Amino acid sequence: MKKVYLDNAATTQVRENVIVKMQDALANFYGNPSSTHSFGRSAKTAIESARKTIAKYMNAHPAEIIFTSGGTEADNMILRCAVRDLNVKTIITSKIEHHAVLHTVEDLANEKGVKVAYVDLDEFGNPDIAHLKTLLQQDDSKKLVSLMHVNNEIGNKIDISAVCELCHSYDALFHSDTVQSIGHYHWDVKAVPADFLTAAAHKFHGPKGIGFAYIKRNSGLKPMISGGSQERGFRAGTESFHNIVGLEKAFVEAYDKLEAETTYVSELKSYFIDSIKKEIPAAKFNGHSGDMEKSTFTLVNVCLPIDPQKALMLLFHLDMKGIACSKGSACQSGSDLGSHVLTEILSDDDLKKPSVRFSFSIYNTKEELDYTVQALKEFVEK
Repeated sequence: MKKVYLDNAATTQVRENVIVKMQDALANFYGNPSSTHSFGRSAKTAIESARKTIAKYMNAHPAEIIFTSGGTEADNMILRCAVRDLNVKTIITSKIEHHAVLHTVEDLANEKGVKVAYVDLDEFGNPDIAHLKTLLQQDDSKKLVSLMHVNNEIGNKIDISAVCELCHSYDALFHSDTVQSIGHYHWDVKAVPADFLTAAAHKFHGPKGIGFAYIKRNSGLKPMISGGSQERGFRAGTESFHNIVGLEKAFVEAYDKLEAETTYVSELKSYFIDSIKKEIPAAKFNGHSGDMEKSTFTLVNVCLPIDPQKALMLLFHLDMKGIACSKGSACQSGSDLGSHVLTEILSDDDLKKPSVRFSFSIYNTKEELDYTVQALKEFVEK
């Protein structure tokens, strides 16, 4: 059976060079980075080198990069610590954020009495900037705005520079879940001076279980995890050394090859969109995912013209064909609930139809996309 992996927004294949780097780390750098002997010092040096490398590519200071277990921990850490340490009383977000943000904000409302406000969305899922401005003007409470740069389900991109500037003009903090964009887009934290950003290595061909938070210097945040002086005192616990060097290698390769690989994956997405339009003309693209300018180049979300009963077998049909894709975000798999993102933007009729996210990487080919489109067409027409 042919195998086609089109679920790269959930996780990506690890680059071969990253695997080699991690194997070397596991075999030869097994000292505890907190130990003062040569074994520990070698590991510590490599960790700090990785921190400096990432900071250099992002035009940040090394002290602003804090290694975490991934995007979810980074989002939780930033939001919870901002409420605890920075006197944040109001969080402004949207109803189509990742659950790492939404559930954390809900918990903070219940546990700490934080006021939560949701910015209005247009029919495509874009935040209403005029409404955001109104929310920022409502009272004098300390506010934090959390809006993701690239939506993980429909791929919409916000004008992150404009949002950041607006937030700061009202003395509000700005956090962005950038898990779907770091490793895919250039970042300069001086040009877009967000207060907080998050990243996960497994979204750009690195290992799972490692990511980082960008936390602007002198932010005032204090540690959420106590028990040691690791991560410059900000996150206690023995560092996951092999994962950190794997992240660094994946990060460097992603940015050194960014232009060529962006062009390649963009061509795949454009080809897929054209093929769907030709072979299944009644299909719709959710959000702005069918627009190459307004969405990320890495994914599309397609609403297919299939009745609800038949739709129950769609992912099974694709899986039997060896095609991996996603009904929603990977974090929702196993849930009976539909996509909270699509619920906000689709009509009742379209919500009854199946919507599938296909996401692409450098390891995909046009031949794989042809095979996938034909499998979809076959299911729609039978």
